[in-house]
Amino acid sequence: MKYSIIPAAQQVVYHCKARGIKNIVISPGSRNAPLTLGFTNDPFFNCHSIVDERAAAFFALGMAQQLRQPVAAVCTSGSALLNYYPAVAEAFYSDIPIVLISADRPVYKIDIGDGQTIRQDFVFERHIGFSANLKQDLNHARETIEHLAPDLLSESEPRQIEVEKQNNDLLNSALCLAIQNQTPVHINVPFEEPLYNLTDAIQVKCEVDPVVPPASQEVDLTEFAEIWNAASRKLVLVGVNPPETISQEFLNQLAEDPSVLVLTETTSNLHHPNFVSSIDSIIAPIENSPERDQIFSDLKPEVLLTFGGLIVSKKIKGFLRTHSPEHHWHVHPIKAYNTFFKLTHHFREYPESFLNRFLQLAQKNHGNYFEKWNNRKCHYQEKRGVYLSKIAFSDFKAFHHIIKTIPGGMHVQLANSSTVRYAQLFEIDPTNPVYCNRGTSGIDGSTSTAVGASLAANEPTVLITGDLSFLYDVNGLWNNYLRNDFRIIVINNQGGGIFRILPGMDNSENFETFFETVQDLDLKHICTHYGVEYHMADDLAQLKNELNRFYEKSSVPKLLEVITPRNINDKILLDYFDFLS
Repeated sequence: MKYSIIPAAQQVVYHCKARGIKNIVISPGSRNAPLTLGFTNDPFFNCHSIVDERAAAFFALGMAQQLRQPVAAVCTSGSALLNYYPAVAEAFYSDIPIVLISADRPVYKIDIGDGQTIRQDFVFERHIGFSANLKQDLNHARETIEHLAPDLLSESEPRQIEVEKQNNDLLNSALCLAIQNQTPVHINVPFEEPLYNLTDAIQVKCEVDPVVPPASQEVDLTEFAEIWNAASRKLVLVGVNPPETISQEFLNQLAEDPSVLVLTETTSNLHHPNFVSSIDSIIAPIENSPERDQIFSDLKPEVLLTFGGLIVSKKIKGFLRTHSPEHHWHVHPIKAYNTFFKLTHHFREYPESFLNRFLQLAQKNHGNYFEKWNNRKCHYQEKRGVYLSKIAFSDFKAFHHIIKTIPGGMHVQLANSSTVRYAQLFEIDPTNPVYCNRGTSGIDGSTSTAVGASLAANEPTVLITGDLSFLYDVNGLWNNYLRNDFRIIVINNQGGGIFRILPGMDNSENFETFFETVQDLDLKHICTHYGVEYHMADDLAQLKNELNRFYEKSSVPKLLEVITPRNINDKILLDYFDFLS
């Protein structure tokens, strides 16, 4: 086995291996050669080559999302590192452990006019779990250091031992935190040339600290249970939540309490016939009612219990911020967002552990809180079917047929903006795990994330995305890792359709150019370029026909472009909520 002769490179590779970080996403470069050589020469690692660093970081994020363990991304110096930032921010807010490893120039070559150099230390400081800025080795490229920075070499042998000790400590801190807190970390490694020399043995001593799980602060729940049991209106709201992390017995207990209503979203991956999954279909009609204040007042919860990640529905946020509960409790082992400006307690433990303890103390309260909301749920389900039979082919109708025809067990990756919002309006098969980059809710990286996730998943994956999201991240297809059973559905409404349903929409040329961003690019040519089988539908009959065979086995991945009428999608969606009223 071959290793870089540079001690810091040896330490990075050693620590990743010791932590079981097997998947390494490498973007090409010269300065990162010591790292690339170390990872690719060791059969322990699964190395993936992704040229575009932004796509590479989201690819790593997708893998880590599925594996629920760290995945590393390695890049060269300079602006390459900055391209990681969108994925870093997403991972930070989505609790996904990606390890960003950047090669850097020596500190004495920064800000002197040398090529491909920027200030890389602490570059992600506001959105990172830990920044490990390693020290430069002093026993490598000694002649160069003596010439350019002789002050570094005073007492060189003891100083090199100190450098290795500091680097070892920094690597321990970074990787332990990535695993413990499920957070992104950055490791920045300065290298002096030469970069490509190898050795047959590791020449540094590495000490690996044990990973200590985050301490669960299990407070006495008696007082909280008393509040819960006395309340007749209790709302449980769940945001982004990984599949199979909450026992169904706990969900059943919540669902069978008449005083409890559970609101979920497509990304919650929680299912029960009594849960309400289309939140906006309930809230929007009340907003249009002349008796809205009285209805909302009746539905205002006394206790709000939340867990999971970020919430998609703006309407439930608006409701709970205006009609604030007396108690808002959030359950998460590390952080709690005060989303509704009424957070009263943070339970620092995993939801599964919390529910296991709490529900032993919970008692059913024979109220009608659930019944009121459930009646509205039954109402919108019935009216939605009637509405679908009346409307023209559109985003709304297309999503209805797409969601209901996804094969059971298939992984679903949703892009942001209109895509994830439409998906909230329809029930999805409980056997379909659903994922979406809701940490920052950006359209960048949806394709790259889905491709990386598909590589780590056992089941096939379908990405449902909009035209702008797809085009924005088309480099997500620029790799050799597209599985033959990978599927992409692009809802092409020729622009940013979501802006037509937001306040301030008009039909001016200024709006179409700078907000909606109308486009007419040919997706078929893109598919040809990347070796993806292309299909298209622009009416309901075609869509049904294409979906009948879209998921059949194939020798290459497939893309289905669903073309919808740009100028009526917004009206059909907004009229849906009016129709429910």
